[in-house]
Amino acid sequence: MDTAHRSGCPINLTLEMLGDRWSLIVIRDLMFGNRRHFRELLTQSEEGIASNVLADRLRRLAENGLLSRADDPSHKQKGIYSLTEPSIRLVPLLAQMGAWGRRHTPASEELSIRAEILEEGGPVMWDAFMAELRSLHLGEPAPERSVFAELQAAYLAVMARKSGAAAG
Repeated sequence: MDTAHRSGCPINLTLEMLGDRWSLIVIRDLMFGNRRHFRELLTQSEEGIASNVLADRLRRLAENGLLSRADDPSHKQKGIYSLTEPSIRLVPLLAQMGAWGRRHTPASEELSIRAEILEEGGPVMWDAFMAELRSLHLGEPAPERSVFAELQAAYLAVMARKSGAAAG
């Protein structure tokens, strides 16, 4: 990790680690999309990240302790990326960013529904989601509640309603 920082301010240091155009998007896709392989992160991101940029961000996030990479037992040349505890603890920050974005940007309904549910669920839901992410990414026991399933169901319901409205 680079030890030359502009200042010791915690906001500055966080921005130095996460403030580029792609790092939080990669973490978002692992967190909310459960995209764990390079190919999934490359082809399923709404923003269309370039392969060289994705490779660089994955490397930097791993170097900074926000992701880990393990060999995929099903394919020797593939890796499985996992969130680490520091990146899992970004859930409240991402929930707040989503809430802000819903209010102050032209965000789409289908891509806002998860943010809306996380905002309404507040810290209790955020803690439950972090527990679930620890199970998925760190091998901790699975919690009873699946926030991931709740968020996905809400997203699919919006998509189904919108496609029904478009067809009708």
